[in-house]
Amino acid sequence: MAINLQKGQRISLEKSNGSKLQNICVGINWGAIEKKGMFGFGKTKEAVDLDASCALYNDKKQLVDVVYFGSLKSKDGAVKHSGDDLTGDMGGDDGLDNEVITLDFSQLNPAVEYVAFVLNSFRGHDFGTIPFASIRIYEGNPKQVREVFATYDIANGAGFAGHVSMVLGVFYKRNGEWKFNAIGEPTKDKKLEETVNTVTQSYL
Repeated sequence: MAINLQKGQRISLEKSNGSKLQNICVGINWGAIEKKGMFGFGKTKEAVDLDASCALYNDKKQLVDVVYFGSLKSKDGAVKHSGDDLTGDMGGDDGLDNEVITLDFSQLNPAVEYVAFVLNSFRGHDFGTIPFASIRIYEGNPKQVREVFATYDIANGAGFAGHVSMVLGVFYKRNGEWKFNAIGEPTKDKKLEETVNTVTQSYL
């Protein structure tokens, strides 16, 4: 059973059979904004460009790498981005992730102690205006979901309206074991660089 993440919740990366997750996917699914047509007749769709990104830090909480739509793979090859989705689902929720970031803990540079995931609305669309937007963490790959480990609903989450950036959460290493801190906090940031700085200052 998937865990519905709550703010501040910390979970170990353990599967239902007791083994540890090694290959994680963080998938973002969202829809275009539906608007009334001219003079109130008909409906139109406005594309929404959400950007999932990943920041990697060492034990001194220093930034060592960032994976985003402009740099789709980490230097060590452990983190990969599926590519930039510029529109969201134009025809309603298809149940598929628009962007997926994959993380292979076994390939991570041993110096990496924190892996943070953030979300930014590139064109500045308010999270509160997006018809649906959800995040799921699962075992598998972008084309095959083996087991959903956790889900997070940001479209209906309290406090997201009025914001265009958020910190999803941070994977962190303790005594050689990876755990996850579900942060789920909107930020006042407008751009990825600002959100990464917020993570560095407040969430590691």
